[in-house]
Amino acid sequence: MSKRRNAEESSRLSFSAIKRSLQVYRFIAPYKWYFIGAMFLLVLGSLIFMLLMGLPGEMANTAIGKPKFNLGLQVKDYGWVFLIILILQGVLSYARTYLFAIVSEKGMADLRSQLYNTIITQPFTFFEEKRVGELISRITADVEQLQSAFSITLAEFIRQIVILIIGVVIIFIWTPKLSIIMLLTFPGIVIVSMIFGRYIRQFSKKRQDKLAEASTVVDETFQSFFIVKSFANEWFESIRYKKSINEIVQVSLKFAKARGLFFAFIITVLTGGIFFILWRGALMVENHTMESGDLFSFIIYTGLLGGAIASIGNLYTQLSGAIGATERILDILQSVPEVDLENASKTHACAIKGDVDIKDVYFNYPSRRDVMVLKGVEMKISPGQKVALVGQSGSGKSTIAQLLMRFYSVSDGAILIDGKDIKDYNVSTLRNCIAIVPQEVILFGGTIRENIAYGKPNANEQDIIKAAEYSNCLEFIQSFPEGFETIVGERGVKLSGGQRQRIAIARAILKDPKILILDEATSSLDAESEKLVQEALEKLMEGRTSIIIAHRLATVKNVDTIYVLDKGKIVEKGHHDQLIQLEHGVYASLARLQFES
Repeated sequence: MSKRRNAEESSRLSFSAIKRSLQVYRFIAPYKWYFIGAMFLLVLGSLIFMLLMGLPGEMANTAIGKPKFNLGLQVKDYGWVFLIILILQGVLSYARTYLFAIVSEKGMADLRSQLYNTIITQPFTFFEEKRVGELISRITADVEQLQSAFSITLAEFIRQIVILIIGVVIIFIWTPKLSIIMLLTFPGIVIVSMIFGRYIRQFSKKRQDKLAEASTVVDETFQSFFIVKSFANEWFESIRYKKSINEIVQVSLKFAKARGLFFAFIITVLTGGIFFILWRGALMVENHTMESGDLFSFIIYTGLLGGAIASIGNLYTQLSGAIGATERILDILQSVPEVDLENASKTHACAIKGDVDIKDVYFNYPSRRDVMVLKGVEMKISPGQKVALVGQSGSGKSTIAQLLMRFYSVSDGAILIDGKDIKDYNVSTLRNCIAIVPQEVILFGGTIRENIAYGKPNANEQDIIKAAEYSNCLEFIQSFPEGFETIVGERGVKLSGGQRQRIAIARAILKDPKILILDEATSSLDAESEKLVQEALEKLMEGRTSIIIAHRLATVKNVDTIYVLDKGKIVEKGHHDQLIQLEHGVYASLARLQFES
């Protein structure tokens, strides 16, 4: 990880890194005319501002009867000129700010939406490799940093450059002798600014990374608050978060020291330069080689140029940070998705029959290449047949379900559905034909209706009520004062385990799958809840190819075939009555442990 970060830091300001970061500009392309208009107003406003700053000196020269430029104005006329220019400046500033806001708000909304779509369409392995907090940081903090760059930093950076260029031209025309003295200090300041900019950027990157790590701690704690509370580990999480915050503070203070040194240098050099130039100018006024109004104007422009240089250094650092955020965003945007959202939304009803053929499948998880989880698994399931997968934890039961859903690809062998390799199916089409009822049901924090309708988002009210009735949850839903509009809470915490399980079954019924996977769907329920859930499951399994993963053998006595797995291999298969007779068999051993206890 550290090597990768160092590589990013060393390349961030390179031409290739900047060129790559410019790819994000495609998100503002639809609003390019707003951007061009804003840039035009920015340059025009900066030009008017710089000309305005020269008027006080010219007014002073006019007052003593020695105007530098023949503007045909008297001192009393300057008040109206100032008023008109200031009003014009205000109008231009308002219009420019609004146009930049259109570009940044709409462009970054498109970027945020595309980033979210890219993340949710990634394969299962992507979410195993990335932490949730890190992904949230990309879609919030990094996009926010980029939005700030578009709406404020970039505009201000260009504005300061325009001020710097125009200011240099004006003072060369206005007071060429003093200009040469003043400009002798520029190269050193610019070089030091570049060096400090590189140094400061590294701390900015480290601070952003530490913020992402702190967000990850918060996200993990809040998502797993049940575990935190049950283990009384609030103190531990508090220490963990405090440690992350302290790391942020340490990096931020180093960041502040570096910036402080930078600003101290700029202020000291610029202030010294201004006083030196003021002294030289005073001597020229005393010698009658310069008018006092010209000196006044020169001091104003020198101050503006010094401020522009200081601002450019700071803004340069901020833009460097935005480039870093852009690269992190592009890393995700350029990931290859497994789902085409446009085609997925047009997916038609499932057309498969539900014939499943698992042929000599070998599999190991990408993160554990050295451990073979499945070793030559063979299964044949006819349409509408009910089969059970039993075995000790870690024997590979749930892995088979994950392969069937194409969360992973087999290492060797093949899985066929209706005689067609699942790799040849569109992944959305395949998953639309399969429903899973897991042991740990995760519900969304909305209403009961929304959670049931998740199985079929375009379902009508009648279909939702029918699914609730078939899943034995209509009664408890109607017992709530708000019925289907009852809020279930984060992850469904306001419902009991049995109620959550029946909501999940209703969701699967509404989906109307051809293949059903029950992953230990009743193992964590009490007897009464299990009876209600089991009745709902029986209705759900009617006419569907059903794969039941179970620890409780009592729930699989009546299936067509039981497959017994041990260390990734199918060691036995048959009916309950057949397998129970194998005295030294794995199934019989499991049965004795359960039925005799």
